[in-house]
Amino acid sequence: MRLLIASCQVDYAGRLTAHLPRAVRLILVKADGSVLVHSDAGGYKPLMWMTPPCTVHEGRDADGSVVWSVGAVRSDDTLRITLHEVLSDAVHALGTDPGLRKDGVEKHLQELLAEHPSTLGAGLALVRREYPTAIGPVDLMCRDGSGASVAVEIKRRGDIDGVEQLSRYLDLLNRDPLLSPVRGIFAAQEIRPQARVLAIDRGISCVTVDYDALRGIDDPSLRLF
Repeated sequence: MRLLIASCQVDYAGRLTAHLPRAVRLILVKADGSVLVHSDAGGYKPLMWMTPPCTVHEGRDADGSVVWSVGAVRSDDTLRITLHEVLSDAVHALGTDPGLRKDGVEKHLQELLAEHPSTLGAGLALVRREYPTAIGPVDLMCRDGSGASVAVEIKRRGDIDGVEQLSRYLDLLNRDPLLSPVRGIFAAQEIRPQARVLAIDRGISCVTVDYDALRGIDDPSLRLF
């Protein structure tokens, strides 16, 4: 990766035209061929960029300033970067990235709740993870203390779409005489108020899950509504 801090102006031509007047900015040229121009504000998103595959040609304009001409291989888009003054220029080999490992996502929540189904309700026991249906798998199929079937849908953040998804599962599962009656539990680290209202209206229990507690960091802390 090459990192430049430079006083520059940038011009883009393609589906539209755009211009960045002269200012000090960070320019990244990544090993995958992408070129990104950042300011010291605006969060993570670059002001202008060119995604790979693209080509970079270096030349000079009439004033003697270095000019990078960045062209997209698969389109007519071009990025022209005029470097008026380079303040820093460094090259670093980052090596192979092992990839992003996410913690606390739905898969991990599902695994933890499958190991401890009783935290979702007293007497709850796991029947199967990813219980198959004609419209997709139910995250957890359980039985309560009386032997009744309980379908559990797990989300990191619970919204109306998740409640609708569980409602469709319940409608289908309750047509099976070997399972019916099946009630539902909607479990998430955070459940939006509108989703909670819809779930309660449809007879679905809502459980907010403390992920750290499930991992044994703190005492279990679940709120059942």
